This record gives sequence, C-alpha cells and structure tokens, in this order.
Amino acid sequence: MLYLNYNEEQPHGTRDFPIAFYHVDCNHPRYEMPFHWHKEFEIVKIIEGSFSLTLDDTEIKACKGESIFIPEGVIHGGTPMNCIYECLVFDLDVLFLHGDVLRSYLKKIKHREILVYPLITHSTPSLQSVIDRLFAAFSNQPSGYELLVTGYLFEFLGLIYSENHYSTNSTGHGSTYKHTKQLKSVFEFIENNYASNITLQQLSQISGMSAKYFCRYFQTIVHRTPMDYLNYYRIERSCFLLCTTDFPITLIAYDCGFNDCSYYIKLFKRYKRITPKQYQLQMRQ
Repeated sequence: MLYLNYNEEQPHGTRDFPIAFYHVDCNHPRYEMPFHWHKEFEIVKIIEGSFSLTLDDTEIKACKGESIFIPEGVIHGGTPMNCIYECLVFDLDVLFLHGDVLRSYLKKIKHREILVYPLITHSTPSLQSVIDRLFAAFSNQPSGYELLVTGYLFEFLGLIYSENHYSTNSTGHGSTYKHTKQLKSVFEFIENNYASNITLQQLSQISGMSAKYFCRYFQTIVHRTPMDYLNYYRIERSCFLLCTTDFPITLIAYDCGFNDCSYYIKLFKRYKRITPKQYQLQMRQ
C-alpha cells in the first residue's frame, strides 16, 4: 500500500488476483489514515478499539467486531482509537469476468446506482459472518484460499441485495460529488507540494471555492482546518521517514516542509505526544 498517497494508483494484490489484505496496529507506519482514495473497493474490519472514519461527507464510527464498506473513488480517512484493524482492498472488475447476470448486479454497486450502507454491525449477523470468513481466509491463506476469498466476496455482495443493505441513489452525484472532487484536487496539491510553502489562499483557489466557504467545507469533511491538516500531513510524512531512513531529524523536518526544527519538534509532540526521537526508537523496537 502506498504510504500517504492520496490517489493510490499502485495495484493491490497481483495482476492475476487483485485483492490485498493489510493488518494494521499502532506500530504500523500507516496506523493513522490520512484522507485518500483509490479505484478499488475496501472493507475495513475493526479487531480492537474503534475507528472514526469519514467517507466523503459522512462520518462513521465502527467499534470492535464491526466493519465499514468503502466504494471505489470515495475520499476516506480517519482516526483509530486504541485500534487494531484489517483492510481488504479489491478490484470489483475482477468479478466482472463472470456472466451477464452477475454483471448486472455488480454494475449497480460499481456505478453507485445503489448505495451500500457502509456500517456493518451485529444487527446484520450474516454479513458479519461472511466478512469474518473472508478475512480469516486471506489472513491464514490455506490451500485454495483464492477460491474461498472470491466466493466469500460474491456471498457478501449477494447478501447486500438479499438483506436490502442498501438504498437507491435517486439524486445522482449532485453538489456533494462536485465538492469532494474539488477536495481531491486540494489533497493532490498538498501531496505534491507539502515540502514547500503552502498558503490558505492557494488551497482555496485550487478548490474553486471562496476562502471562507472552503475553510468551512474542509473542516466539515476533515474535522481539521486546512492548515492544521497540512501540518498533520507533514508530520505523518515525517513519521514514515523516521521509521524507514537514518536521516537526521533536522533533515527530515526540512524535507517535510518545516524550516524550523524546533517548531517541527513542538508540532510533532502536539500530534504524537512524544518527540520525533522517542517515536523513532519506539517504532524500531
């Protein structure tokens, strides 16, 4: 999985089996989930703790034993709380290899003609059960697990229909789609320019919104001001470098857009509650 790449273009899994599994705990360099999107669908299963996740403009909190279904192209990100979680990322197109009858159902999900309810809880035990089996098959990978995983995915999607775990999208994309598309441009700009000086005026111009409206809309979606999120993103970038390189902390601060190392350390402590050096030692134990 690409680290902090807003538009994840790297294939998940292999070309012949484009389905990937990730186990994430607090020691994983991508424990926090900055906002991003990808062309695959994703199921996030909470093993311990809880996860507050925003999908476009909808905030969802999932607790232990619950799961979240994320359609392709949806901006998502959030904050895990004492959380261990697992992600299954899959390309729905691989399932289109089957007959026309199946394609008619899958197209409705892919093109968002129906909107799958994202939160899967104890109130839908059949969906929970198939997700448990799906994740266990990928985690354990017994002989023939590819067949099991594909079969469980079909069962999961079939249950969405049979249990009416969806609503009909009668409104189309509308203004929400337009605004989230504008936010994607902002996230991409931050990703490509986070090491440079970025101003609020630049971000609002990229979004095509007035500065006042942009700030309000951004905070509604992300739950941070634009500049606070920029600093958060820079800190997350620095965490990756602290875990994977031997660069001096001063150089890491500079590479992540901070001209003042003391200010970088101050912000790092605000977001992570420890110093960069303490974080580096903790993650390398």
